[in-house]
Amino acid sequence: MSILFPDTSPESEGILLALLRHATPWRKMQMVTQLNLVVYDLALCGLRKRYPHASQPEIRRRLADLVLGPELAQHVYGPLLKEEPQYDP
Repeated sequence: MSILFPDTSPESEGILLALLRHATPWRKMQMVTQLNLVVYDLALCGLRKRYPHASQPEIRRRLADLVLGPELAQHVYGPLLKEEPQYDP
């Protein structure tokens, strides 16, 4: 039975774990950085879907709420100003 990934065969998981164990520290940091970027991209996509008329600055400010928490984000970036939707006539 697999240790970490129930949908992965034990042999495949063993190979993955061996590769991770032998990765250099800089490579591990690179993988973590790439994962963080993917998480930020997914969060931005979710915010754009929830707030389709929000401007890019508003989306970034909402991302700060998610990453830092609302209290710290407000302290650092100020209050969240909801901009009026921009409609083209």
